[in-house]
Amino acid sequence: MGAMSTPVLAEKKKRGAGKEKNFVSLFDGTSTDQWMNAKSGKFPEKGWVIEDGCLKHVAKGGGGDIITRGKYEQFDFRFEWKVAKGANSGVKYFIIRERGSLGHEYQVLDDKNHPDGAKGANRQTAAFYDVLDPAKDKPLKPVGEFNSSRILVKGNTVKHFLNGKVVLSYKLGSDELKAAIAKSKFKNLKVFGQRLAGHILLQDHGDAVWYRNIRIRDLGKK
Repeated sequence: MGAMSTPVLAEKKKRGAGKEKNFVSLFDGTSTDQWMNAKSGKFPEKGWVIEDGCLKHVAKGGGGDIITRGKYEQFDFRFEWKVAKGANSGVKYFIIRERGSLGHEYQVLDDKNHPDGAKGANRQTAAFYDVLDPAKDKPLKPVGEFNSSRILVKGNTVKHFLNGKVVLSYKLGSDELKAAIAKSKFKNLKVFGQRLAGHILLQDHGDAVWYRNIRIRDLGKK
């Protein structure tokens, strides 16, 4: 075989080839087959569109939250995202359809221009929404630029990454987590703060947000 051309090598490196073995694409820029409306079980006819290789929610477009067709309990979930000025969205996990869109949320936000950003660090980007703060020195890119994020659930440890850095780590079922949940809006929710086999959700908060390069490695499979 001849030597691989420089452009091909560059593209493989760009995609992280070799570093993301056993990952499955949940959105490759062309197909929405892996996603559905949390209520209807079908992909929305409005609100969510494919634009420039991204899965975009159109501002005030409707459509509702969308969830993965598959369920995941232990996983390595990776995605890239950007928001419009003043926008709010989020990626939720451990979603059980019977209880709607309630789950652990990796907050996706314009920290500077959305009102939630002023309510405290646990409402800002990469937080466990309304429960735990991300690191104060998190490497967040400006509005309009893509951020790279990752949610890792392995055993009872959950980690939130932002642009390659661990910005939050917590233990499911721990006293620390229980105390934080008791102070949150989720304090009366049963089976919260525990690991569950559930869907992953992209939130429709009414604002414009773009997601791309969405992929997952199911760590529950041998």
